[in-house]
Amino acid sequence: MSRLPFRNTSAAVLATLLLLSGCAQNPVQAPVTPPLPTTSSPAESETPVFSNQEEFQQCLDSLRPAALKTGISETIWQQYTAKLSPDMSLLPRLNKQPEFSQPIWDYLAGLVDDERVDLAKAKMAGYDKELTQISAQYGVPREAIVAIWGIESNFGQNAGRLPLLRSLSTLSCLGRRQAFFRGEFFATLRILQAGDFSEDRLKGSWAGAFGQTQFMPSTFERVAVDFDGDGRRDLIDNTADALASTANYLKRANWVTGQPWGIEVKLPEGFDAAGENRRNKRSLSVWMQRGVMRVDGMPLVVTPATAVTPTAETTAEPTPETAATTPPVANNPTITADTLAGLLLPSGVQGPAFLVMRNFDAFYSYNAAESYGLAIAHLADRIAGGGDFVTPWPTDDLALSRSQRRELQQLLLERGHDIGEVDGRLGERSRSAIRIEQEKLGQPVTGRGGMKVLLALRGQ
Repeated sequence: MSRLPFRNTSAAVLATLLLLSGCAQNPVQAPVTPPLPTTSSPAESETPVFSNQEEFQQCLDSLRPAALKTGISETIWQQYTAKLSPDMSLLPRLNKQPEFSQPIWDYLAGLVDDERVDLAKAKMAGYDKELTQISAQYGVPREAIVAIWGIESNFGQNAGRLPLLRSLSTLSCLGRRQAFFRGEFFATLRILQAGDFSEDRLKGSWAGAFGQTQFMPSTFERVAVDFDGDGRRDLIDNTADALASTANYLKRANWVTGQPWGIEVKLPEGFDAAGENRRNKRSLSVWMQRGVMRVDGMPLVVTPATAVTPTAETTAEPTPETAATTPPVANNPTITADTLAGLLLPSGVQGPAFLVMRNFDAFYSYNAAESYGLAIAHLADRIAGGGDFVTPWPTDDLALSRSQRRELQQLLLERGHDIGEVDGRLGERSRSAIRIEQEKLGQPVTGRGGMKVLLALRGQ
């Protein structure tokens, strides 16, 4: 849930990076304790240990007074910190977050594809009773809840395997935003103290997110709910609890019931987008005055005077060209001329444009990256029966779906490249192999797995 754009592989550059790096939600915090020395970046297959365990322990000791002030007992502190060692393998991961490093079209293609949409629909049908109740109770559509479930853990299949205490203690003493991670480290200890989970079950992402919908520990404390009434808030093994907790999170993030997350729009020729962003919200009436309209050419707000009388043509099944992931052109009591929306241009004025409302901000708050928020929104719309965005992305090398990425990996294996498992995830070994093949093919050597290299390796 919280994947942050870090840049830190050595103590020597830490001070500079603390000044230059930042996160949209949380300001960079100066370290309370001196950063510990680091080793060189390890190979992916290695799990190195800190060269000076004593210094790491000194850092933990310095955190003890603050931890106890948050309600952690001395017994719990000693029990769970006495044998901790840092996980230095986290450091090379800090600058590899796809939501910040991939082109938006690659990021979306890997998260929102037919494969995930079909599985989401099947999962939604399997939890129809629970989702009906959850949606009614929290005012959040089931598609939004299931979309987060799908993207965060692939519906519980990929929830992470790293021990939370080790990851969060490491990030509490190394890297930037130590204050943030210390808060999550303390929250994990309080969760253990409360008996919500045993230590061996608290495993998750490198950043400390855990469970089927990848809550940070402090988020678990704040919004997790016991949906089935068994006396436990279980986001790991209890899917209903996880889904209800996610709905509760969105509700507390000021979700507006019945309102869409946004509208795909068309900007007028010569539109000046300087200074516009999702935070700089204006009323839809202002956007209409500036010539912005829905991507299908209809007004942003449909009034009785502009509404279209249904005909055989307008009620026909949408085509791929017209099935935009925008609300239907009809009166919507939650969309008025006064509704506030900000302009989101994830690839500049040449790509898809969106007016995003409060519900997009709720998605964004789950993981502070606009690409992530758009992925959740898009998947939710696809689950509900919407199509792809109408405006194409500004690239001549189309992105690959997960199935196409697996095909690309298989072709690389057949050419003798040791890339590991065919899993649809183009890691460093896959990218290295792609660079070799791109050079052979006379293509630009980027290491990016796009349609051009896939077609070339197919022999097309």
